[in-house]
Amino acid sequence: MRTRQRSSQLGLLLLASQLFRVGLDNIPPVTMAVLALNVYLYIFPAAPLLQTCISVQQAYWLKDWRRLLLSPLHHGDDWHLYFNMVSFLWKGMKLERQLGGAWFLYLLSVFSLLTGIVYLVLEAALTELTEDPSYSMTCAVGFSGVLFALKVLNNHYNPGGVTYVVGIPISNSHASWVELVLIHITSPGTSFVGHLSGILVGLLYTLGPLKAIMEKCADFLTSGRNNSGTSGYHQYPSGNTSNHSESHTGGLTEEEQLELAIRNSLNDRGQARHGGATPPPYGFNLAEEIRLRRLRRFDS
Repeated sequence: MRTRQRSSQLGLLLLASQLFRVGLDNIPPVTMAVLALNVYLYIFPAAPLLQTCISVQQAYWLKDWRRLLLSPLHHGDDWHLYFNMVSFLWKGMKLERQLGGAWFLYLLSVFSLLTGIVYLVLEAALTELTEDPSYSMTCAVGFSGVLFALKVLNNHYNPGGVTYVVGIPISNSHASWVELVLIHITSPGTSFVGHLSGILVGLLYTLGPLKAIMEKCADFLTSGRNNSGTSGYHQYPSGNTSNHSESHTGGLTEEEQLELAIRNSLNDRGQARHGGATPPPYGFNLAEEIRLRRLRRFDS
C-alpha cells in the first residue's frame, strides 16, 4: 500500500496563498471553519485513509458507519486538498452569503451525509447489475462529492448564465454534467460515482423533496425560537460576492483555475516520478488504495 507523500506539500502552500489573497476577513465564518477543519484533518487525520474512506464493503457489510462522517473530511494528498478547498472557497463565499451561515452549515451537514449514502447505493447497484464485487470494495474519500452538490445548487440559484469549461461556453444547467465527464477523463484516479452522487444530491435539493424535508425538520427543531422571533436563519446580501471572488481568481473562472491546477499538478507529478517518488492519485476515489445543506425561501 502506498502512503501519503509529505515531501513538498506545495498544495498546502498554494491554498494558504489563496486564502491570504482573498483576505481572511472576507471569508464567511462557516466557510472558514469547514475549510480549516479539512486542513486540520489532513495534517492530523482522525485515522489512516483506509480507515476513513467509504465503501459498501466497509460501511455496509462491516457496519463501519462512521466512515459516512469521516470520508468527506479527509483527502488523499495535498493536491487533492488544494483542488477541493479552492473550489469550496469560491462556492462557500457565494452560497453562505445568500443562504445565511446557519442554513449553510445545515446544508453542508446534510449534503455530506447524503452524498455518502447515495454513493453506497450506486456502488451496491453496480455490483448487482454487473456481478462484479470490485464496485463494493471501491473506497472513496474527499469533499468533491459535496462540491458537486453545491455546484448544482449554485447553478440553480444563478440560472441563465454560462460556465466556461476548457474555453467552451456551457449553460449553467448542464455545466455540472459536463464537468463530471471532463474530470473523469482528465483525472482517471477520481471517482465518477462519487461525483455523480453529489450531483444527484444537489438535484434532490433543487428539484426533489430534500429542501422541503430539511425546512420541516428545521421548523420543528427551531419552533421555540420562532415563537420568540429569533429564528437565526436569514439571508445575507449577495451583491458583493463576485468582487471578492474575482479578486482572488486572477480573472480566471473557477473551471479555468481547476484546469490550470490539474495541469500544474500533473507536471509536478511527472517531476516527482523522475525523482523516484510516485504520489497517489488525487480525487474522491481511493480505489487504487484498497483494490481499494424555509426556513426562508428565496429566489435569485
